[in-house]
Amino acid sequence: IADWQQITGYFNRLDAASDRISVKEIGKTTLGKPMIVAFISTPENLKNLESYRQMSQKLADPRQVKSQAELESLIKNGKTIVSISCSIHSTEIVASQMSMNLAYELVTANDDETKEILDNTILLLIPSSNPDGINIVANWYRKNLGTKSEGTSPPELYHHYAGHDNNRDWFMLNLRETQNITKLFWQEWFPQVVYDVHQMGQNGARFVIPPFFDPPNPRIPPLILREVGLVGYKMAADLQAANIGGVATNTTFDTWWHGGFRSAPYYHNSIGILSEAASANLMSPVVITRDKLVKSGRARGLNSPLETATNHPDIWEGGTWRPIDIAQIEMTASRALLQLAAKFRPRYLRNFYELGKANLERQKDEPQAFIVTAGQPNAETVARFLEILMWQGMEVHQMTRELEIVPDRNKPNDFGEIPLGSFLVFTNQPQKNNVLSLFERQVYPQRLNANGEAEVPYDVAGWTLPLQMGVETVAAWQIKDLAQHRNTLRKIENSNQARKILNLKVTNGSFQALPNPLKSKPKIGLYRGFTSSMDEGWTRLVLDNHRIPFRAVTDADFRRKKLDYDAIIFPSQSEKEIVEGLKAENYPAEFSGGITEQGVENLKNFVEKGGKLICFDDSCELVIKRFNLPVKNVLNNLKRSEFYNPGSVVQLKVDAGSALSKNLGENVAAYFINSSAFEITDTNKVKSVARYAEKDVLLSGWVLGEKYMNGKTAIAETDYGQGKIILFAFRPQHRGQTFATFPFIFNALEK
Repeated sequence: IADWQQITGYFNRLDAASDRISVKEIGKTTLGKPMIVAFISTPENLKNLESYRQMSQKLADPRQVKSQAELESLIKNGKTIVSISCSIHSTEIVASQMSMNLAYELVTANDDETKEILDNTILLLIPSSNPDGINIVANWYRKNLGTKSEGTSPPELYHHYAGHDNNRDWFMLNLRETQNITKLFWQEWFPQVVYDVHQMGQNGARFVIPPFFDPPNPRIPPLILREVGLVGYKMAADLQAANIGGVATNTTFDTWWHGGFRSAPYYHNSIGILSEAASANLMSPVVITRDKLVKSGRARGLNSPLETATNHPDIWEGGTWRPIDIAQIEMTASRALLQLAAKFRPRYLRNFYELGKANLERQKDEPQAFIVTAGQPNAETVARFLEILMWQGMEVHQMTRELEIVPDRNKPNDFGEIPLGSFLVFTNQPQKNNVLSLFERQVYPQRLNANGEAEVPYDVAGWTLPLQMGVETVAAWQIKDLAQHRNTLRKIENSNQARKILNLKVTNGSFQALPNPLKSKPKIGLYRGFTSSMDEGWTRLVLDNHRIPFRAVTDADFRRKKLDYDAIIFPSQSEKEIVEGLKAENYPAEFSGGITEQGVENLKNFVEKGGKLICFDDSCELVIKRFNLPVKNVLNNLKRSEFYNPGSVVQLKVDAGSALSKNLGENVAAYFINSSAFEITDTNKVKSVARYAEKDVLLSGWVLGEKYMNGKTAIAETDYGQGKIILFAFRPQHRGQTFATFPFIFNALEK
């Protein structure tokens, strides 16, 4: 296994030895490691990289192309810009190792196919978009070779904050790695094709590629969906020609959700490809028996990995599965993509341009603009929201005079005034679909299986960003006398320009930490076990981003009663995960065992003596049970045919009289992702601070069986001995996106 120093060292040596590759650093990781991209093409193309970058930039914004002759020149002379990115999930390690082989092959081979690829494409090869994780996994794997822990996942998140969720950050841009690659893609190079190389579980199909499963997002252009499918079928055909079985299409992964590495490009008029290869045990081979394949169960679109189907015509019967098998498949798929990009270069460039051009024309179901209204109390959040939009290439304008707009499409003659100082985002810009998909409320189709059960989507159903962040926006279906007033709109060029308008201090650099919102100075502990909780990581990110000091509370701290804190936060983790932790049969004693029953008793003692315990979502179940609280989760044991909410924005009704509700309105948008809904059986002991709305609880996404959560408690608090317990039925810091509910956390932490 090669660690990040070895991978970057290899690429730098390849750069020194060949004129077909140029390695550049694009920024630092969260932990300060260099992130690199290898530009691979002919020597002549690499000498003129800046010229080709400008061509791609012009094609991405048709307003810059002044004539048909200029367009034809760009298509004739431009190159298809392709990015292949490896191992964002660093336990899916093989692609990072494969990247070195792919680079070597492209810079040394002299066959006609390779020459055609190099002549017609510029490859942006990213050996890993998570270098910190590559080191974590490599070090853990080496340390445990030949032990019971060989091939296991490390007992820590393989991204400092996000772990596996680092591929859920591609519209929010919380992470340095996401910010760096977003800048590379959507501020600089504008790739026509982005390929994100992944692995999955061991016991299903050997390789899953496009076309993807339903449903598609209605804001993805149909041409993009067709092109995605075309690339997938080329990969599948080449793999079949190489007699590689177990390749499946049209299964498991859909194109509904926005925020992934391969799904974000759809909203930039680019083709996004995801592949998922069956995993080994990191870099150790595994034996997959036929019985394991039988027991793997049904996936969406694939009844069994042992069943022949049109989308899975050649089954894999089982046997030894090695990292080299994975690498061979990924190499073949990468070459298939590059062949298409080279052979049909003019087609990809023209389609890219035409998609952007089409976005400049307004359609009947689209507002003219979205407006972030002036005078909102949360100026720092508004500034961060605008920075997120602009970083991924959206155009934002300041209104320097009042404008009259129609906010309701059903009342075309009812104009209302919007104050100067507001920010306006036109929909008719090359990134129209990105604008719409982030501002609009998602309406996920109700998809039920033959048993009436909700079909589980790939990720979440709704994500409307202004709702999640608590930013007030209004759709402008018509702007009165826009032509007359257009010269009063001032384009915002950078985030500091927006900050000045909002009367905020300018910052040095992008995405800087926000001011600490706490008035007091509590001693805060955050539970951090060894089961690699992403929710714990996101909680750390929110605290760090708001400059709130805290310390990690470990399993050993709970066992030894080292709980000298004013408040302890439990992120969303199950009772079993917290109490029992990792299994001793797979992990050394220092990492296994959880907080134990003794730790639970010590936790109870901490609260009884005056401590504050704050629980998010799943961790509430432990506390309700062990502290014998008169609260129950009414959603427990409901069938998926009765209730299902896989990730949606919902409405809370808030008790304004509670200290937890300070600086919050009566209505607050919260994020619900397979979360809880509480019923309090003794209101003398437990108080409801916020409830899910009595009706119309869904703001964006999908909920089946809304009646089960209507009016139920979403935030509860109770005294326990001399201390206090605060229960969040949802995750108020979900993926670092839900700025609207962050104040609940801050209020809960105050002394």
